[in-house]
Amino acid sequence: MAGNKNSVTSGSKDSSKRQKKQETLLKVLSYVKRYIGLMVTSIILAGIVVALTLYIPIIVGNAIDCIVDNRIDFDAIKGILLKGIILIALTALAQWIMNVINNKVTYNVVRDIRNEAIRKIEILPLKYIDGHSYGEVVSRVIADVDQFADGLLMGFTQLFTGIITILGTLGFMLYFNGWITLVVVCITPLSLFVANFIAKKTFSMFKLQSETRGEQTALIDEMIGNAKVVKAFGHEEDALKEFDEINGRLQKCSLRAIFFSSITNPATRFVNSVVYAAVALTGALVAISGGMTVGTLSCFLSYASQYTKPFNEISGVVTELQNALACAARVFELIEEEPQVPEVNNAVVLNNTEGIVDCENVNFSYVPDKKLIENFNLHVKQGQNIAIVGPTGCGKTTIINLLMRFYDVNSGKIKVDGNDIQEVTRKSLRKSYGMVLQDTWLKQGTIRENIVMGKPDATDEEVIAAAKAAHSHSFIKRLPNGYNTVIGEDGGMLSQGQKQLLCITRVMLSLPPMLILDEATSSIDTRTELKIQSAFAKLMEGRTSFIVAHRLSTIQNADIILVMKDGNIIEQGNHEELLKLNGFYAKMYNS
Repeated sequence: MAGNKNSVTSGSKDSSKRQKKQETLLKVLSYVKRYIGLMVTSIILAGIVVALTLYIPIIVGNAIDCIVDNRIDFDAIKGILLKGIILIALTALAQWIMNVINNKVTYNVVRDIRNEAIRKIEILPLKYIDGHSYGEVVSRVIADVDQFADGLLMGFTQLFTGIITILGTLGFMLYFNGWITLVVVCITPLSLFVANFIAKKTFSMFKLQSETRGEQTALIDEMIGNAKVVKAFGHEEDALKEFDEINGRLQKCSLRAIFFSSITNPATRFVNSVVYAAVALTGALVAISGGMTVGTLSCFLSYASQYTKPFNEISGVVTELQNALACAARVFELIEEEPQVPEVNNAVVLNNTEGIVDCENVNFSYVPDKKLIENFNLHVKQGQNIAIVGPTGCGKTTIINLLMRFYDVNSGKIKVDGNDIQEVTRKSLRKSYGMVLQDTWLKQGTIRENIVMGKPDATDEEVIAAAKAAHSHSFIKRLPNGYNTVIGEDGGMLSQGQKQLLCITRVMLSLPPMLILDEATSSIDTRTELKIQSAFAKLMEGRTSFIVAHRLSTIQNADIILVMKDGNIIEQGNHEELLKLNGFYAKMYNS
């Protein structure tokens, strides 16, 4: 019974793998179908290449027949050689054009898949990005697509010509001698059986190799991106051990995948040699009995070699295609991920936002069975400053995520100017907020390009005024090229404080109707922070502002202070009112 159960389970797994492979192949073909005109041209050229290649042995055979029986017809041989040279040149030209077309189709398909993958990443919900390592996602878009391209290119280059060559050589051999052709056909299934057996084995191994490579990329990305933390905590040995473990697994699965794929060539070559020997032996017996000329026999042997060669190439192509399909499956998994909730029809576009925010019975949790924010209610008037304080993990940043609609509430409503934000366009909602976070984000480019991100049409005077208000102008002027200084990804060699000042400058320039400051001055020295606080005070005049801070000194002047604990607002009021309550806030402040 147990044996039967295991065999059923194994059978269902094999069936599932086959189905997944077929689905992946159909998806690949749907991309290839966009270039059907080029593909038809490639197939026609493949037919021309094969036809010319198969005609050349006939010419060679005719030349051989001109030098038998102790006489040589030089005039006939010259004509045959000239004809052969012309045909070889035409074959080379057709093959070159075919390869150019195959390359064009392959890299167009790869471009389309990468474009679609990046477009999907842009609309994926934030929970997907938070739930997957960056390195693993990068591996799918870069390494897996590259592997897929290699397999697809090999498939286009060799598969069409291989299949047409097999059919063409069979036709020519059948025309010259049916019995010898029958010998070839009888041995052929052995080559197909070997290729099919190896192909089944390699798909799952290449898929495992691809997944492990993604895991390795993720670890490398994490270790390099956080090199200072690794060194500071002496985590190098542990990181190396973890890398060695993943690297060891990658070595094992890669070795198995490559071993099975590498035995394809010698196995099919053995079968090909058997076919060639059978043709040579049978053809020699027929030639001795006068059934064909020596030239025809040489032509037959050439066809036998050409007939078996595609099996060798196709078996290699099949192996590469298994790797390509395994990589493609991982990319398609990303492309087919559930996108963020689409915007409703006729979604409201926020213009001239006043900044009235209402949270009504809001419930939210990142994980269904672990509650975070429950029955959250808040009414914010235009121009009010709302400070959110509380211990780590109480839900402060989560509220910011919900206000910006990075995550959607599980139940309840969040309204801006009376509009449910789920019925508002995301672009207009997020354009209504200016956001400065503890984690900075700067792109590769000039200082100016990073500042004008929220207002691309800003003048130089406006940029300098915003920089002066944010107290970043002095350090920018000390850079080699001032505002035209090029910085690397994530700020390059700028200090964390300088990066944060640039992000503050960005908000100072765009002047949005609402502000979100999440530990906005955490990396800035106390003296500069005092100056920026005064600049923020001017900026926040008449603007609804949400301030998240651990340092209570930064939020004492807020109109309303929300004290959060375990996802709930446990106290609410201004600084003096909360101190008089002598509750949780008072304990935090006095501590």
